Amino acid sequence: MNIFYNAIVGDYIFITLDPVDGPFEYSKNGDIVTIKKDGKVVGYNVSGVSSLGLTSNGPVKLTEPLMAQINDLLIYKGLESPLEVDLSPKFVVGYVETCEKHPDADKLNVTTVDVGTEKLQIVCGAKNIAQGQKVVVAKVGAVMPSGMQIKDAELRGVPSKGMICSERELGFTDSEEKKGILVLDDARQIGEDFFKEV
Repeated sequence: MNIFYNAIVGDYIFITLDPVDGPFEYSKNGDIVTIKKDGKVVGYNVSGVSSLGLTSNGPVKLTEPLMAQINDLLIYKGLESPLEVDLSPKFVVGYVETCEKHPDADKLNVTTVDVGTEKLQIVCGAKNIAQGQKVVVAKVGAVMPSGMQIKDAELRGVPSKGMICSERELGFTDSEEKKGILVLDDARQIGEDFFKEV
């Protein structure tokens, strides 16, 4: 689940439960617009959220206290049950266990990446990807600085669960020379939150 806020748009939050493409069905009940895809709830638009005290535009960094405050507001506005949210980090340190050429694309590699709690198959197009590296993995559900949401994908017939990130994709630089993935120091721990404060 991701929550977005933009004061320029107005006093709204946009909640995505499942990042899917439209078309969507909409229904309104008071300040809450429920968004469905094929009958399944995939998100909400909620107006009148000034009491949350949100100030930054874009993805909202969720914490347990803020999520409790959001759920209290949603229940007050008529939502039947609180939203459940996974607050585990979405940008984690991964270790590239295997790296093999994609069977149907010369410029892609198929990797197996250990992210601590699981091993993910990720298709990567960076030229500098290699077995044995520690890298930054954006897990499914992550929102990139560009606003792009990471989803389960399939690249040229091969499933890919997440993305191995470059400095540019993480918003650290806009240099054309920084196209390859960001390779981390070996001291970083597999599975740890990449953005944790040291």
